[in-house]
Amino acid sequence: MLTTLRIKNLALVSDLTLELRPGFNAITGETGAGKSIIIGALNLVLGERADRTLIRSGTDNCSVEAVFDISSLAATLKTFLDESGLEACEDNQLVLKRSFSTSGTNRQFVNGSPTTMAALTLIGESLVDMHGPHDHQSLLHPAKQLMILDAFGGLSPLRENFASVLARRTALQGEKASLIVDEKTYAQQLDLLRFQVSEISSAKFRADEEAEVEQEYQRSSNAAKLLEHCQTALGLLSEDDNALISQAGMMGRSIQELQRLDESAGCLATLHGQCLDLLRELQNELSHYSDRVEINPERLRALEERLNLIHSLKRKYGASLLEVITFGDDAEKKLRTLEERDAELERINGELKKLDAELSEAGERLSTARRKVIPKLAKAAMKQLSDLGFKQSEFQIALETLKRDSALPLSSSGFDKAEFLFSPNAGEPTRPLRSIASSGEMARVMLALKTVLAAQDEIPVLIFDEVDANVGGETANAVGEKMLQIGRQRQVLCITHLPQVAACSSAHFTVKKQLKDGRTISEITLLNDSERVDEVARMLGGQSEAARKHARALLKAASAQSKNN
Repeated sequence: MLTTLRIKNLALVSDLTLELRPGFNAITGETGAGKSIIIGALNLVLGERADRTLIRSGTDNCSVEAVFDISSLAATLKTFLDESGLEACEDNQLVLKRSFSTSGTNRQFVNGSPTTMAALTLIGESLVDMHGPHDHQSLLHPAKQLMILDAFGGLSPLRENFASVLARRTALQGEKASLIVDEKTYAQQLDLLRFQVSEISSAKFRADEEAEVEQEYQRSSNAAKLLEHCQTALGLLSEDDNALISQAGMMGRSIQELQRLDESAGCLATLHGQCLDLLRELQNELSHYSDRVEINPERLRALEERLNLIHSLKRKYGASLLEVITFGDDAEKKLRTLEERDAELERINGELKKLDAELSEAGERLSTARRKVIPKLAKAAMKQLSDLGFKQSEFQIALETLKRDSALPLSSSGFDKAEFLFSPNAGEPTRPLRSIASSGEMARVMLALKTVLAAQDEIPVLIFDEVDANVGGETANAVGEKMLQIGRQRQVLCITHLPQVAACSSAHFTVKKQLKDGRTISEITLLNDSERVDEVARMLGGQSEAARKHARALLKAASAQSKNN
């Protein structure tokens, strides 16, 4: 459910925080008070294109933040967030934020992580379903209508089974397509793969080899200079007339005389001995290092050729020797597959034949089950439509099963295409639901279907705008009751002008315009019981005692209806 909506600098709103409740939330107010700003803000935070003219005059930026309790969708959203590299939800709280400025900056965040508009839109589609004249109405799409039919009939297992078989078939077709090429292309692919495999395998690389070869090459290419420096160091240490070790020996005799004359100079003799030992150890190490350095032009050429080969194959096949080796292994697998093409094609064709039969059977079972569910869904929808004022209406569901040889690609939803058909008046032909021109009729049909599907629908937040257009009397009471009924399964937000609808809500908010510091702002307030009486009375036409008495009666009747249900 949507727990918090915060809006800053949007149209008439300066800084507004709306704390929503579970169940049916009604939002009322005078025309022009700013009720539509709530819907506009939600649309923005759910990925709708930003209109910078909506930024409140005198400010440079606008932001909308929405907090959702996603307990019912935690597993699904966790997977999406993980795959999208977004921060996980804490305590099942999902935080969406959208901001944009007059300079053109447009940013969006999920749990504090920057994200794309596409990701925000996808998340929004799983959280909120909008129903109003200017909003996306998911129930109008044939694909969504098919999902509604399946959800109502509990056909998800059959649908998922069909999708699974189709996925396996599609994967096999991909494998087959990679094998079916003309002979010239086939020969070229074989030649290329054989060359690549031969070139990489003949090099006999080790993943850690490059560093070793580089080090040996550097030592070998500088062998002459290394020997020269070794000889110079050894000469200074032990071979020249004034060599350090000879000088150290002369120094030792002087220190011995010091010790003979003064016993406290014994520590100097010890230090001298240690220094002499280190000089001799250094002499030995330099001699051994010099013995290992070899001027070998043939070895140097071999190392240079090895390095050139390493660099050449890295340029072709990968940034490191490990990537080159991996590329070679993959190329070898592809080569074996191509060389065994005929046998592999025979195997794939056999598997495809089995999957085609399995797919046909799964599709037929799904189509048969759907045709059995259609009358039940149509009857249930008609009952709700009658309650909402469509006493002589007609609701039907057309199901078209596509032929397997159709040029259209197969869908994971099966072989069928569904279309909801509706006629609001007796004697008129039914037409596709999306062809309905009246926003009031459209909204009430949506409300009827949502009432039928309340238990099956996975979208947790439903928003209705102008569902009361051209509605009155008992139909208005029915609209309010439907909202309350859906609110037991999902959170409902309804912007309404009808007192009968508002009276049925479990939480009632009112939007008012205020003048502060010479500027007009919109504010929204959660009403208590006495304030609800005042607002419902206003909606009935005034604050007369008769209007207030009528308002109390409506609220009492709605409360009784809620307890009875």
